[in-house]
Amino acid sequence: MSARGVEALRQASLILCEDTRVTAKLLRHFGISGRMVAIHDHNEAARIPEILGVLRDGATVTLVSDAGTPLLSDPGYRLVRAAIEADLPVTATPGANAALMALTLSGLPPHPYLFAGFLPPRAAARQAALARLRAAEQAGLAATLVFYESPHRTAETLAAMALVFGPRPAAVARELTKLFEEVRRDTLPALAAYYEAQPPRGEVCIVAGPAPEEGADGERIDAMLKEALSVMSVREAAASVAEASGVSRKEVYRRALTLAQGREESSFSEEKEAKRLL
Repeated sequence: MSARGVEALRQASLILCEDTRVTAKLLRHFGISGRMVAIHDHNEAARIPEILGVLRDGATVTLVSDAGTPLLSDPGYRLVRAAIEADLPVTATPGANAALMALTLSGLPPHPYLFAGFLPPRAAARQAALARLRAAEQAGLAATLVFYESPHRTAETLAAMALVFGPRPAAVARELTKLFEEVRRDTLPALAAYYEAQPPRGEVCIVAGPAPEEGADGERIDAMLKEALSVMSVREAAASVAEASGVSRKEVYRRALTLAQGREESSFSEEKEAKRLL
């Protein structure tokens, strides 16, 4: 907590917070007394007219999140947008932010980066979101990817990322700026296996390295196809790998046909050679 942040709280006529019980502990720690009002996803829109009225009267309103930075996977965007549209002054007090801290501690390229917030909690929607990111990479995006995740979904999300992105270098940072801060660096599959065996606790941030060169990615798709072709038809294998990787079905189907044809030619050559020897 910066000195500037403490001063902003002291000067506030109204303190908006996700949970008044959490912010009350912060205020007590610094000996600050102030009027608190809860603002969260369920009541933010309804509270905006009242808050804009307070601002128009010349009062200072401070927005606080339970942890990290307001608006970033936290409430406040609609309020800030409304204040800007009402031509009211808005400023920010820098403070701890898990996404940026995880990025700097990951050992991965710090820029460009893409902060994606929380992925959808349901498996199908999460897979679709990851596939869209992979499609963006296919179109040219080359950025380190930063996500927030809940501890009980961390292993599952890492496994989904490994399926779509392959064995990229990655990092899992948890409880940043807190007593049990930890950063673990490895590949996505290795991190998925580790946290499956040892579920994490606390706030989690996942950082995945940027897309590899296209040649390396083509090798990954071919490896996935070879495995799928051992138990599926060409069409089924192409559909399965396209969904998992985010690569277009047309491209995956083309590669699957090439691999299948190569297998058939190899098998025919082996059969012909066996007959010649006999």
